[in-house]
Amino acid sequence: MIITGPPPPGRAAARGRAGRPPPGRAAARGRGGQAAGQRGGVPGRATLAPPVSHGRRTIRRAYLLGAAILALAAAWALSHHGSSTAARPAGTHSSNAGAIPLATPAAQSLPATAQATPARPAATQPAPAATGAATSPLAGRIVTVDPGHNGGNFTHPRQIARLVPDGNGEKECDTTGTAAPDGYRETDFNWSVAQRLRALLAAAGAHVVLTRSSNTGVGPCVNERAGIGNRAHSDVAISIHADGGPPGGSGFAVLVPAPVPGGDRAIVSSSRHFALDVRAALLAIGLHTSTYDGSGGLAARTDLGGLNLSTRPKVFVEVGNMQNRPDEAPMESAAYRERVARALLAAIERFLPPR
Repeated sequence: MIITGPPPPGRAAARGRAGRPPPGRAAARGRGGQAAGQRGGVPGRATLAPPVSHGRRTIRRAYLLGAAILALAAAWALSHHGSSTAARPAGTHSSNAGAIPLATPAAQSLPATAQATPARPAATQPAPAATGAATSPLAGRIVTVDPGHNGGNFTHPRQIARLVPDGNGEKECDTTGTAAPDGYRETDFNWSVAQRLRALLAAAGAHVVLTRSSNTGVGPCVNERAGIGNRAHSDVAISIHADGGPPGGSGFAVLVPAPVPGGDRAIVSSSRHFALDVRAALLAIGLHTSTYDGSGGLAARTDLGGLNLSTRPKVFVEVGNMQNRPDEAPMESAAYRERVARALLAAIERFLPPR
């Protein structure tokens, strides 16, 4: 407040009682009055200090700064809320999950600890617990796959002609197998189907035993083929073939063991059950039963060492007649061989329920 008139009587009386101020103080007051006059006051008159204008400016600045901080905090909260609650499909995986979002202008003015807050990762649905039966229906099972004959048998006639026991007498160690009129060999067909079946069985959890490791060797002999499956304690064994029947005959046949003196009669019944599963599986892919071998697609045999000497459930399958053009032509197709392999897998899975 600036005093522009003479002091009131009371104050003058007070001044009179106190007497004149000391010269030093009057000089100081005069200097103060002159300074006030220079700032816009009346020269020579006593002037009080102006109101605290610096305080007003400080308050105003504090008010504006506080409002700015509140606005920035609100903007950051909105952006943070949107990034952490953005919807994602449940059960999906994102390579950016848990990454720190790019800073917005509002976030850049916030403290470093606020900028470093990572986005909440998308929720994922746990994978359903897989059952062993669904994923590995043959887990713990041992399956012997016997691709008939061998590619090197053609060049080793004396070696494969030697006689070996067949469980009901003696028989040649092995034979070359048949071939189509165009030269496509049975051993090639057998090997291709066996390799495909091996892969399918392994994928289903089975331990697979092959009686030969290539299509360029010789043998093994028929008695050894049975022994391989026996020593492996196979749950089931299958020998894959194609027939060399009469040109007018067609269709598949599943060969099963018949009782022989000294043979394992316990596998006769179980082998027949397996043969029924093989027949059903081949019928399911459109093949028909043989018109010349056995009855209803099944044929009992006592002259095959691979069956007579087996102590495990086992069958031979003659998929078709390579001397019959309609039967043989599909055998040269990889897609057909894959279909046959899948049918045999289905038969094995049906015969061997999950443990």
